[in-house]
Amino acid sequence: MTNEIAYGQNLREQIEANLADHEVREHALGGRRHAAVSIIVMDSDAELHGADGAVVDPLFMRDLPGLADGEVLSGSVAGTAGGAAVLLTRRSAKLKNHPNQWALPGGRIDEGETALEAAMREVEEEVGLTLSETDLLGRLDDYPTRSGYVMTPFVFWAGAEAEPVPSPGEVASVHRISIRELLRPDSPRYVEIEESDRPVVQVAIGQDLIHAPTGAIVLQFREVAYKGTSMRVDDLEQPVFAWR
Repeated sequence: MTNEIAYGQNLREQIEANLADHEVREHALGGRRHAAVSIIVMDSDAELHGADGAVVDPLFMRDLPGLADGEVLSGSVAGTAGGAAVLLTRRSAKLKNHPNQWALPGGRIDEGETALEAAMREVEEEVGLTLSETDLLGRLDDYPTRSGYVMTPFVFWAGAEAEPVPSPGEVASVHRISIRELLRPDSPRYVEIEESDRPVVQVAIGQDLIHAPTGAIVLQFREVAYKGTSMRVDDLEQPVFAWR
């Protein structure tokens, strides 16, 4: 597509410079557990990487907060690849916590690990990519979750030939979401809910809405890492179904 964002050295330097200018906001654990997640910037091809064969429960899609009258979403992200992209995973239906939900590669930090070490380990375990500190572009703000974690996000650059392979026990599928898709003018959306005085953030991708914490981190990547603007997202709310 003619409006694809080119994956190459210019983009890498742009993201690195923008992240270097960003003053990272950290959160004390305060009894919560510490986790690390990764936004992986990689190349994508609209035809090779644009499929999404998942069948999403229509009842779940209908119950998303803030849907307009008559608005119907399929949950598919088909057609969102092409050019520079970020890696998004759909969690396995077998998982006890947050099955079938969208996520970034990541998980709990083990004893004796740094957050960066945990991020790289989880990437290899979940999507089969081996990253090193030379692939690190920078950090985004910590995001405290309703389920009792403080998530520390890292941004990595994967080689042009990188081929993620999902771990079947944890990841149902992996998807390359173009940065072009992240720049949609109808995204983000903010929704009010009775359970909180904070707005729920929704990032529109394909025929789905990505919620916090993943949606908040992806949104800050768009604004801070790609566009070079200032934005905090730790005050953005998660939908109630993600509180557990």
